[in-house]
Amino acid sequence: MEYLHTMIRVKDLDANLNFFCNQLGMVETRRYENERGRFTLVFLAAESDEARASESKTPLIELTYNWPDDHGESETYTVGRGFGHLAYRVDDIYKKCEELQQAGVTILRPPRDGHMAFIKSPEGISIELLQKGDSLEPKEPWVSMTNTGTW
Repeated sequence: MEYLHTMIRVKDLDANLNFFCNQLGMVETRRYENERGRFTLVFLAAESDEARASESKTPLIELTYNWPDDHGESETYTVGRGFGHLAYRVDDIYKKCEELQQAGVTILRPPRDGHMAFIKSPEGISIELLQKGDSLEPKEPWVSMTNTGTW
């Protein structure tokens, strides 16, 4: 058995591509548009996994965008708590959280311990960020920040 991808249905493909690619740093590895089925699939990989993704050797995120119907209506998606979250390792958790915060992303669980933080995608998907290697020394403003919302 081989883990291939995690699929997320998205209502706003552009907002999600901006979030995952421009803010989190993932890269689009392939795209499939199906006019008959009225959907678009976009596969994303962590930047460091891009070469492995071309050989189908790394798990991916699949953004599934179901096109609006003939009346311009789109389905609304809800996120069940049973789903859990996506997790990514980052080189510097403080730097990544600062970049995300400056881009308007809410830090739900700040990296107070220099090791772990939580954010949410535009579709409400919880994303855990984990520090690569040993935890960084706790520092402000992160130590004093409180949690926001749920993850």
